[in-house]
Formats: sequence, C-alpha cells, structure tokens
Amino acid sequence: MSAEDKVKATAKNIEGKAQEALGNVTGDPEDQAKGKAKQAEASGRHAVEDAKDNIKKAID
Repeated sequence: MSAEDKVKATAKNIEGKAQEALGNVTGDPEDQAKGKAKQAEASGRHAVEDAKDNIKKAID
C-alpha cells in the first residue's frame, strides 16, 4: 500500500468517526449514517490496497 493511499484511507476513517460522533451527540441519524459510510469506504480502500500488496509480494 502506498504511503499516500494509506494516509488518505486513514484520514477518511477519522473523518467518518468524527462525523458519526457528531451525529451521536446531536442525535442526527443522517450524520451517523454518513460517518459510518465514510468508515466503510476507508475500510474498503485498505482492503484493496492490502490485496495489491499481497499480489505484488506473490509476484516478487
């Protein structure tokens, strides 16, 4: 996983956690859902990059 992609995915996860927490504090289910969606997107990005790394290791 490139360092840049890892940072972007981690930032997206943090953004999602913050938005979900805001939704929890304010009682806004839309913010909660958007925050969870951002966290899921970040998790997906990590999975894709991990798969790329594993393929690269297998080829090398």
